[in-house]
Amino acid sequence: MRTPRLAGLGLASMAAVAFAAGGCSADGSTTPGAGASAGATASAGVPGASASAGAADPAAAAALAAATAKLGTSSFKLTMTSGSGFKVDGLLDSPNGVGTATLTATGPNTQIEVKTLLVDKDLYVQVPGVTKAGTWTHLDVSRLPEGANIGLRPGQIDPANTSQLLTSTTDVRQTGSGSFAGTLDLTKAAGVAGVDQKMITAWGSQAQNVPFTAGLDDQGRLSALTIQLPAVGGQQAQPLEVLYTDYGTEVDAKRPAATEITEAPDSLYSSLGS
Repeated sequence: MRTPRLAGLGLASMAAVAFAAGGCSADGSTTPGAGASAGATASAGVPGASASAGAADPAAAAALAAATAKLGTSSFKLTMTSGSGFKVDGLLDSPNGVGTATLTATGPNTQIEVKTLLVDKDLYVQVPGVTKAGTWTHLDVSRLPEGANIGLRPGQIDPANTSQLLTSTTDVRQTGSGSFAGTLDLTKAAGVAGVDQKMITAWGSQAQNVPFTAGLDDQGRLSALTIQLPAVGGQQAQPLEVLYTDYGTEVDAKRPAATEITEAPDSLYSSLGS
């Protein structure tokens, strides 16, 4: 069995392009994508993509930006999904520069689980077929290709890179109490959170007008984000849904012992697209 290409394990796979979100199995075959779960969005009080459009509101944009900025001031839990084939569960503590995440990509007959550990500027992963049991593979972040996040990345608040992603908004409006909607111009976000230039080219003009919705909790903190990413290659579009919960939770992330660390082989960087 060949090692599956991992290049889509950043936002690209969340964008329904990699084998998980795009409906492709780990062996490269394709299958129609399953519908994205609506329950996660509804439970967070976030309106669907059909929320009525309106004029951009500077106050709404400011409120959403302030809520997003709070991700950098507290620890929190993140759950990110795209359809039934892609999920990231993470615990992030940006003030202390640590985090853990488990990325699960599921195909018709295959499931791949990649674990990520972030300690300060060091990124460690456990990749099936690469990392030996009981050890961690250390990545040279400078060798990671554009957009390859593998769950976590130093200097990035969360796997969705929400704070950077929302700088590409072309409009933000409030649709209800703690609910917002708008559009993203992803041509302005190349290299951010896995949105690489190849992906933007594949989307064409659709990349300039990507709808999103967001919700805040009762303390004005980001609680949910849904991005209606365009379909690619004839596959069914899979919205990217991110939930932010458990603010202030303790994140137990410690650097592995030296005897448990090996350096990543060149083949791993190649599989990521470098």
